[in-house]
Amino acid sequence: MYLEIVSPEATLFAGDVTAVTVPGINGEFQMLTNHAPIVSLLQEGEVKIQGDITIEEAFENKFTKGSNGDTVLSISSGTIEMKDNKIIVLAD
Repeated sequence: MYLEIVSPEATLFAGDVTAVTVPGINGEFQMLTNHAPIVSLLQEGEVKIQGDITIEEAFENKFTKGSNGDTVLSISSGTIEMKDNKIIVLAD
């Protein structure tokens, strides 16, 4: 599935991933390939990305590695849309 993470400054990440976990306003949830379409608000927390991904050098400082090998981006709020195996995260 394809993930795009967009901030007010730039597109922080765009590429194929195996799973994404986000901090929804009603709790954390994960999306895998062929997940049902969804639109949700996000609260402060971490976007956790699984897969063999490469972060552009200009944005490497915004991401960290999680304890289980996930790539992690901390956000203060945002919105997520998943449809047809494409996820778009608008993050603050």
